[in-house]
Amino acid sequence: MFSLRRLFPERIFRRKLEPAAERRLRLAQARAEEAVIRAHVDNALMFVDTLAEDMAFDRAIDSYIREMAIPEPLASTVATRTLVVLGQDLVPYRRRAVEEDTSGEAGEERPKLRLNEASQGRGQPRPIKRA
Repeated sequence: MFSLRRLFPERIFRRKLEPAAERRLRLAQARAEEAVIRAHVDNALMFVDTLAEDMAFDRAIDSYIREMAIPEPLASTVATRTLVVLGQDLVPYRRRAVEEDTSGEAGEERPKLRLNEASQGRGQPRPIKRA
């Protein structure tokens, strides 16, 4: 046990990081995970394009995930994001929204969102409820 402490002294390999370093580490990890997901989505789209004549897009996505042996939490994220990109190519949301606005659907009026007021507390301090 003494020899391990000499090889791996506590001052070099601290068990706990400083809070600022831990935040930077979490941000770097999130960016890396997002880059991996984006790369998988791009490759899955290429897989769908390549196999478009041979199989349906959902089956091609499943084949990509199976061939690449992507583990489950990541696999569902890759599949969902790939489907979102394919859906945007087929039916762009902006075009649908513009077409609905020009068709004159006045019966479905939605209230205006007031996100700024909600985030500012409407200018009044909220009372603290005590139990």
